[in-house]
Amino acid sequence: MHIREAEAADWPAVWPVFRTIAAAGDTYTYPVDMPEEEARALWMAPPPTRTVIAQDEDGTVLGTARMTRNHMGPGSHVAGASYMVDPAHAGKGVGRALCEHSLDWARSSGYRIMQFNAVVETNTHAIRLYEHLGFQTLGTLPEGFHHPTEGYVGLRVMYCVL
Repeated sequence: MHIREAEAADWPAVWPVFRTIAAAGDTYTYPVDMPEEEARALWMAPPPTRTVIAQDEDGTVLGTARMTRNHMGPGSHVAGASYMVDPAHAGKGVGRALCEHSLDWARSSGYRIMQFNAVVETNTHAIRLYEHLGFQTLGTLPEGFHHPTEGYVGLRVMYCVL
């Protein structure tokens, strides 16, 4: 697996991953029917946002990550990141590699903390990974997310001191 900066030409390969995950409605607070142009503007935003893709040896996009400043001004030392792994490649270490890559990026960029604003409580695989990588749950917003099958579930705020 190779992780590299995403380029505008990568969007056609990223979009199916984004669309599939957003449409599932079980891990992101994005609209399930988010239009492609809106998704591209969000995910492929210009600096200081940084978007990467994880590819296999054949160039297939396995997943993607979006990293940026979580806050501005006096809170600009806090980074944030989001990850999407193609469900066809789940469980193969893609999410771990993208998360580790974003933590390395945040450290080397001078951030002191990484914060995830909205980790859906039922996303247990992600929570387990984040905790293994040093993240802690600061708190949970009860019923902060309307899951398509589980109903109203909590949204965790998680952080890791870098």
